[in-house]
Amino acid sequence: MAEKIIMLGDGRAPPPVIPATLDAPTGLLGDALGRPLHDLRISVTDRCNFRCVYCMPKEVFDKDYAYLPHSSLLSFEEITRIATLFIAHGVEKIRLTGGEPLLRKNLEKLIGMLSALRTPSGRPLDITLTTNGSLLARKAQSLKDAGLNRVTVSLDSLDDATFKRMNDVDFAVGDVLHGIDVAHQVGLGPIKINMVVKGGMNDQEIVPMARHFKGSPFILRFIEYMDVGASNGWNLDEVIPSAEVVRRISAEMPLLPIEANYSGETAARWRYADGGGEVGVISSVTQAFCKDCSRARLSTEGKLYTCLFATRGHDLRALLREGRSDAEISAAIGALWRVRADRYSETRTMNTSGIERGEKRVEMSYIGG
Repeated sequence: MAEKIIMLGDGRAPPPVIPATLDAPTGLLGDALGRPLHDLRISVTDRCNFRCVYCMPKEVFDKDYAYLPHSSLLSFEEITRIATLFIAHGVEKIRLTGGEPLLRKNLEKLIGMLSALRTPSGRPLDITLTTNGSLLARKAQSLKDAGLNRVTVSLDSLDDATFKRMNDVDFAVGDVLHGIDVAHQVGLGPIKINMVVKGGMNDQEIVPMARHFKGSPFILRFIEYMDVGASNGWNLDEVIPSAEVVRRISAEMPLLPIEANYSGETAARWRYADGGGEVGVISSVTQAFCKDCSRARLSTEGKLYTCLFATRGHDLRALLREGRSDAEISAAIGALWRVRADRYSETRTMNTSGIERGEKRVEMSYIGG
């Protein structure tokens, strides 16, 4: 059978234009809406060992799917070079994503390289990683030793049958829970647990998840099912609003709102009235947070995306591999961010037509969450 090739990103993405004047970074880069550049999310692989129905459904990402060849991926040295340029522009937090980032061979080496970097003021970076938890138990200690600060684990149900139906590869929930415990034991924390809530599939697990993690060292966050990409068959009717999530939990375990940790935090925070910890809700469908978004995203093959819902990227890898200087690439990054005006979630309509007809959004498995 011939290989099936599905474009996850913009295969025609051009390299960014290098400005005539190479302005030096000041660490205070703002976009067209005044939003600073603070976070960089780096996808290190387009591969994943799960086939979650909301991200990499098996009917699309089947055995004939052609992944990127290794030569297309950014090397660790290229990733570190780009990260260094972003740090000079104000980035203080780097999150490694995928696909499943722990599938990238020798990832600890990259973490060690990134952990050696410093902000212009001399502070270490906040280096985090999002994982499905399948390989976490065996890798947690080496990740910590390499310089990783903390992890976020995707976990969509505590019920084994529901969890296996969602990951679609028959992976047991107990193995993920074990990975979370090992990560906590080695000091990768605070650990956040992300649950994507899809109506009719796992929304019955909202309260059991809250009950399980209440009083634990872990922070549970509920994410509205999002219209990222085109492969997950997104339907607005399957979105459970964050307000409903809070209502269901609070009916059994009363919640009180609390302030955000920092400007641009994606999750609205709630604490248990009895002091049993906190939960978060991420409401990119019903309560957009575009106005504070400070995140840039770097794809597995080096394309820069300025929005999770972008339709096109900018090929930084091309600049790297044609021998452009740090000053040239840095200036190109600065020019791109200054004109950034993305606010898809704020302009989304009820039928998600807030994007040009015929254009496809980049897939989450290609760019990371």
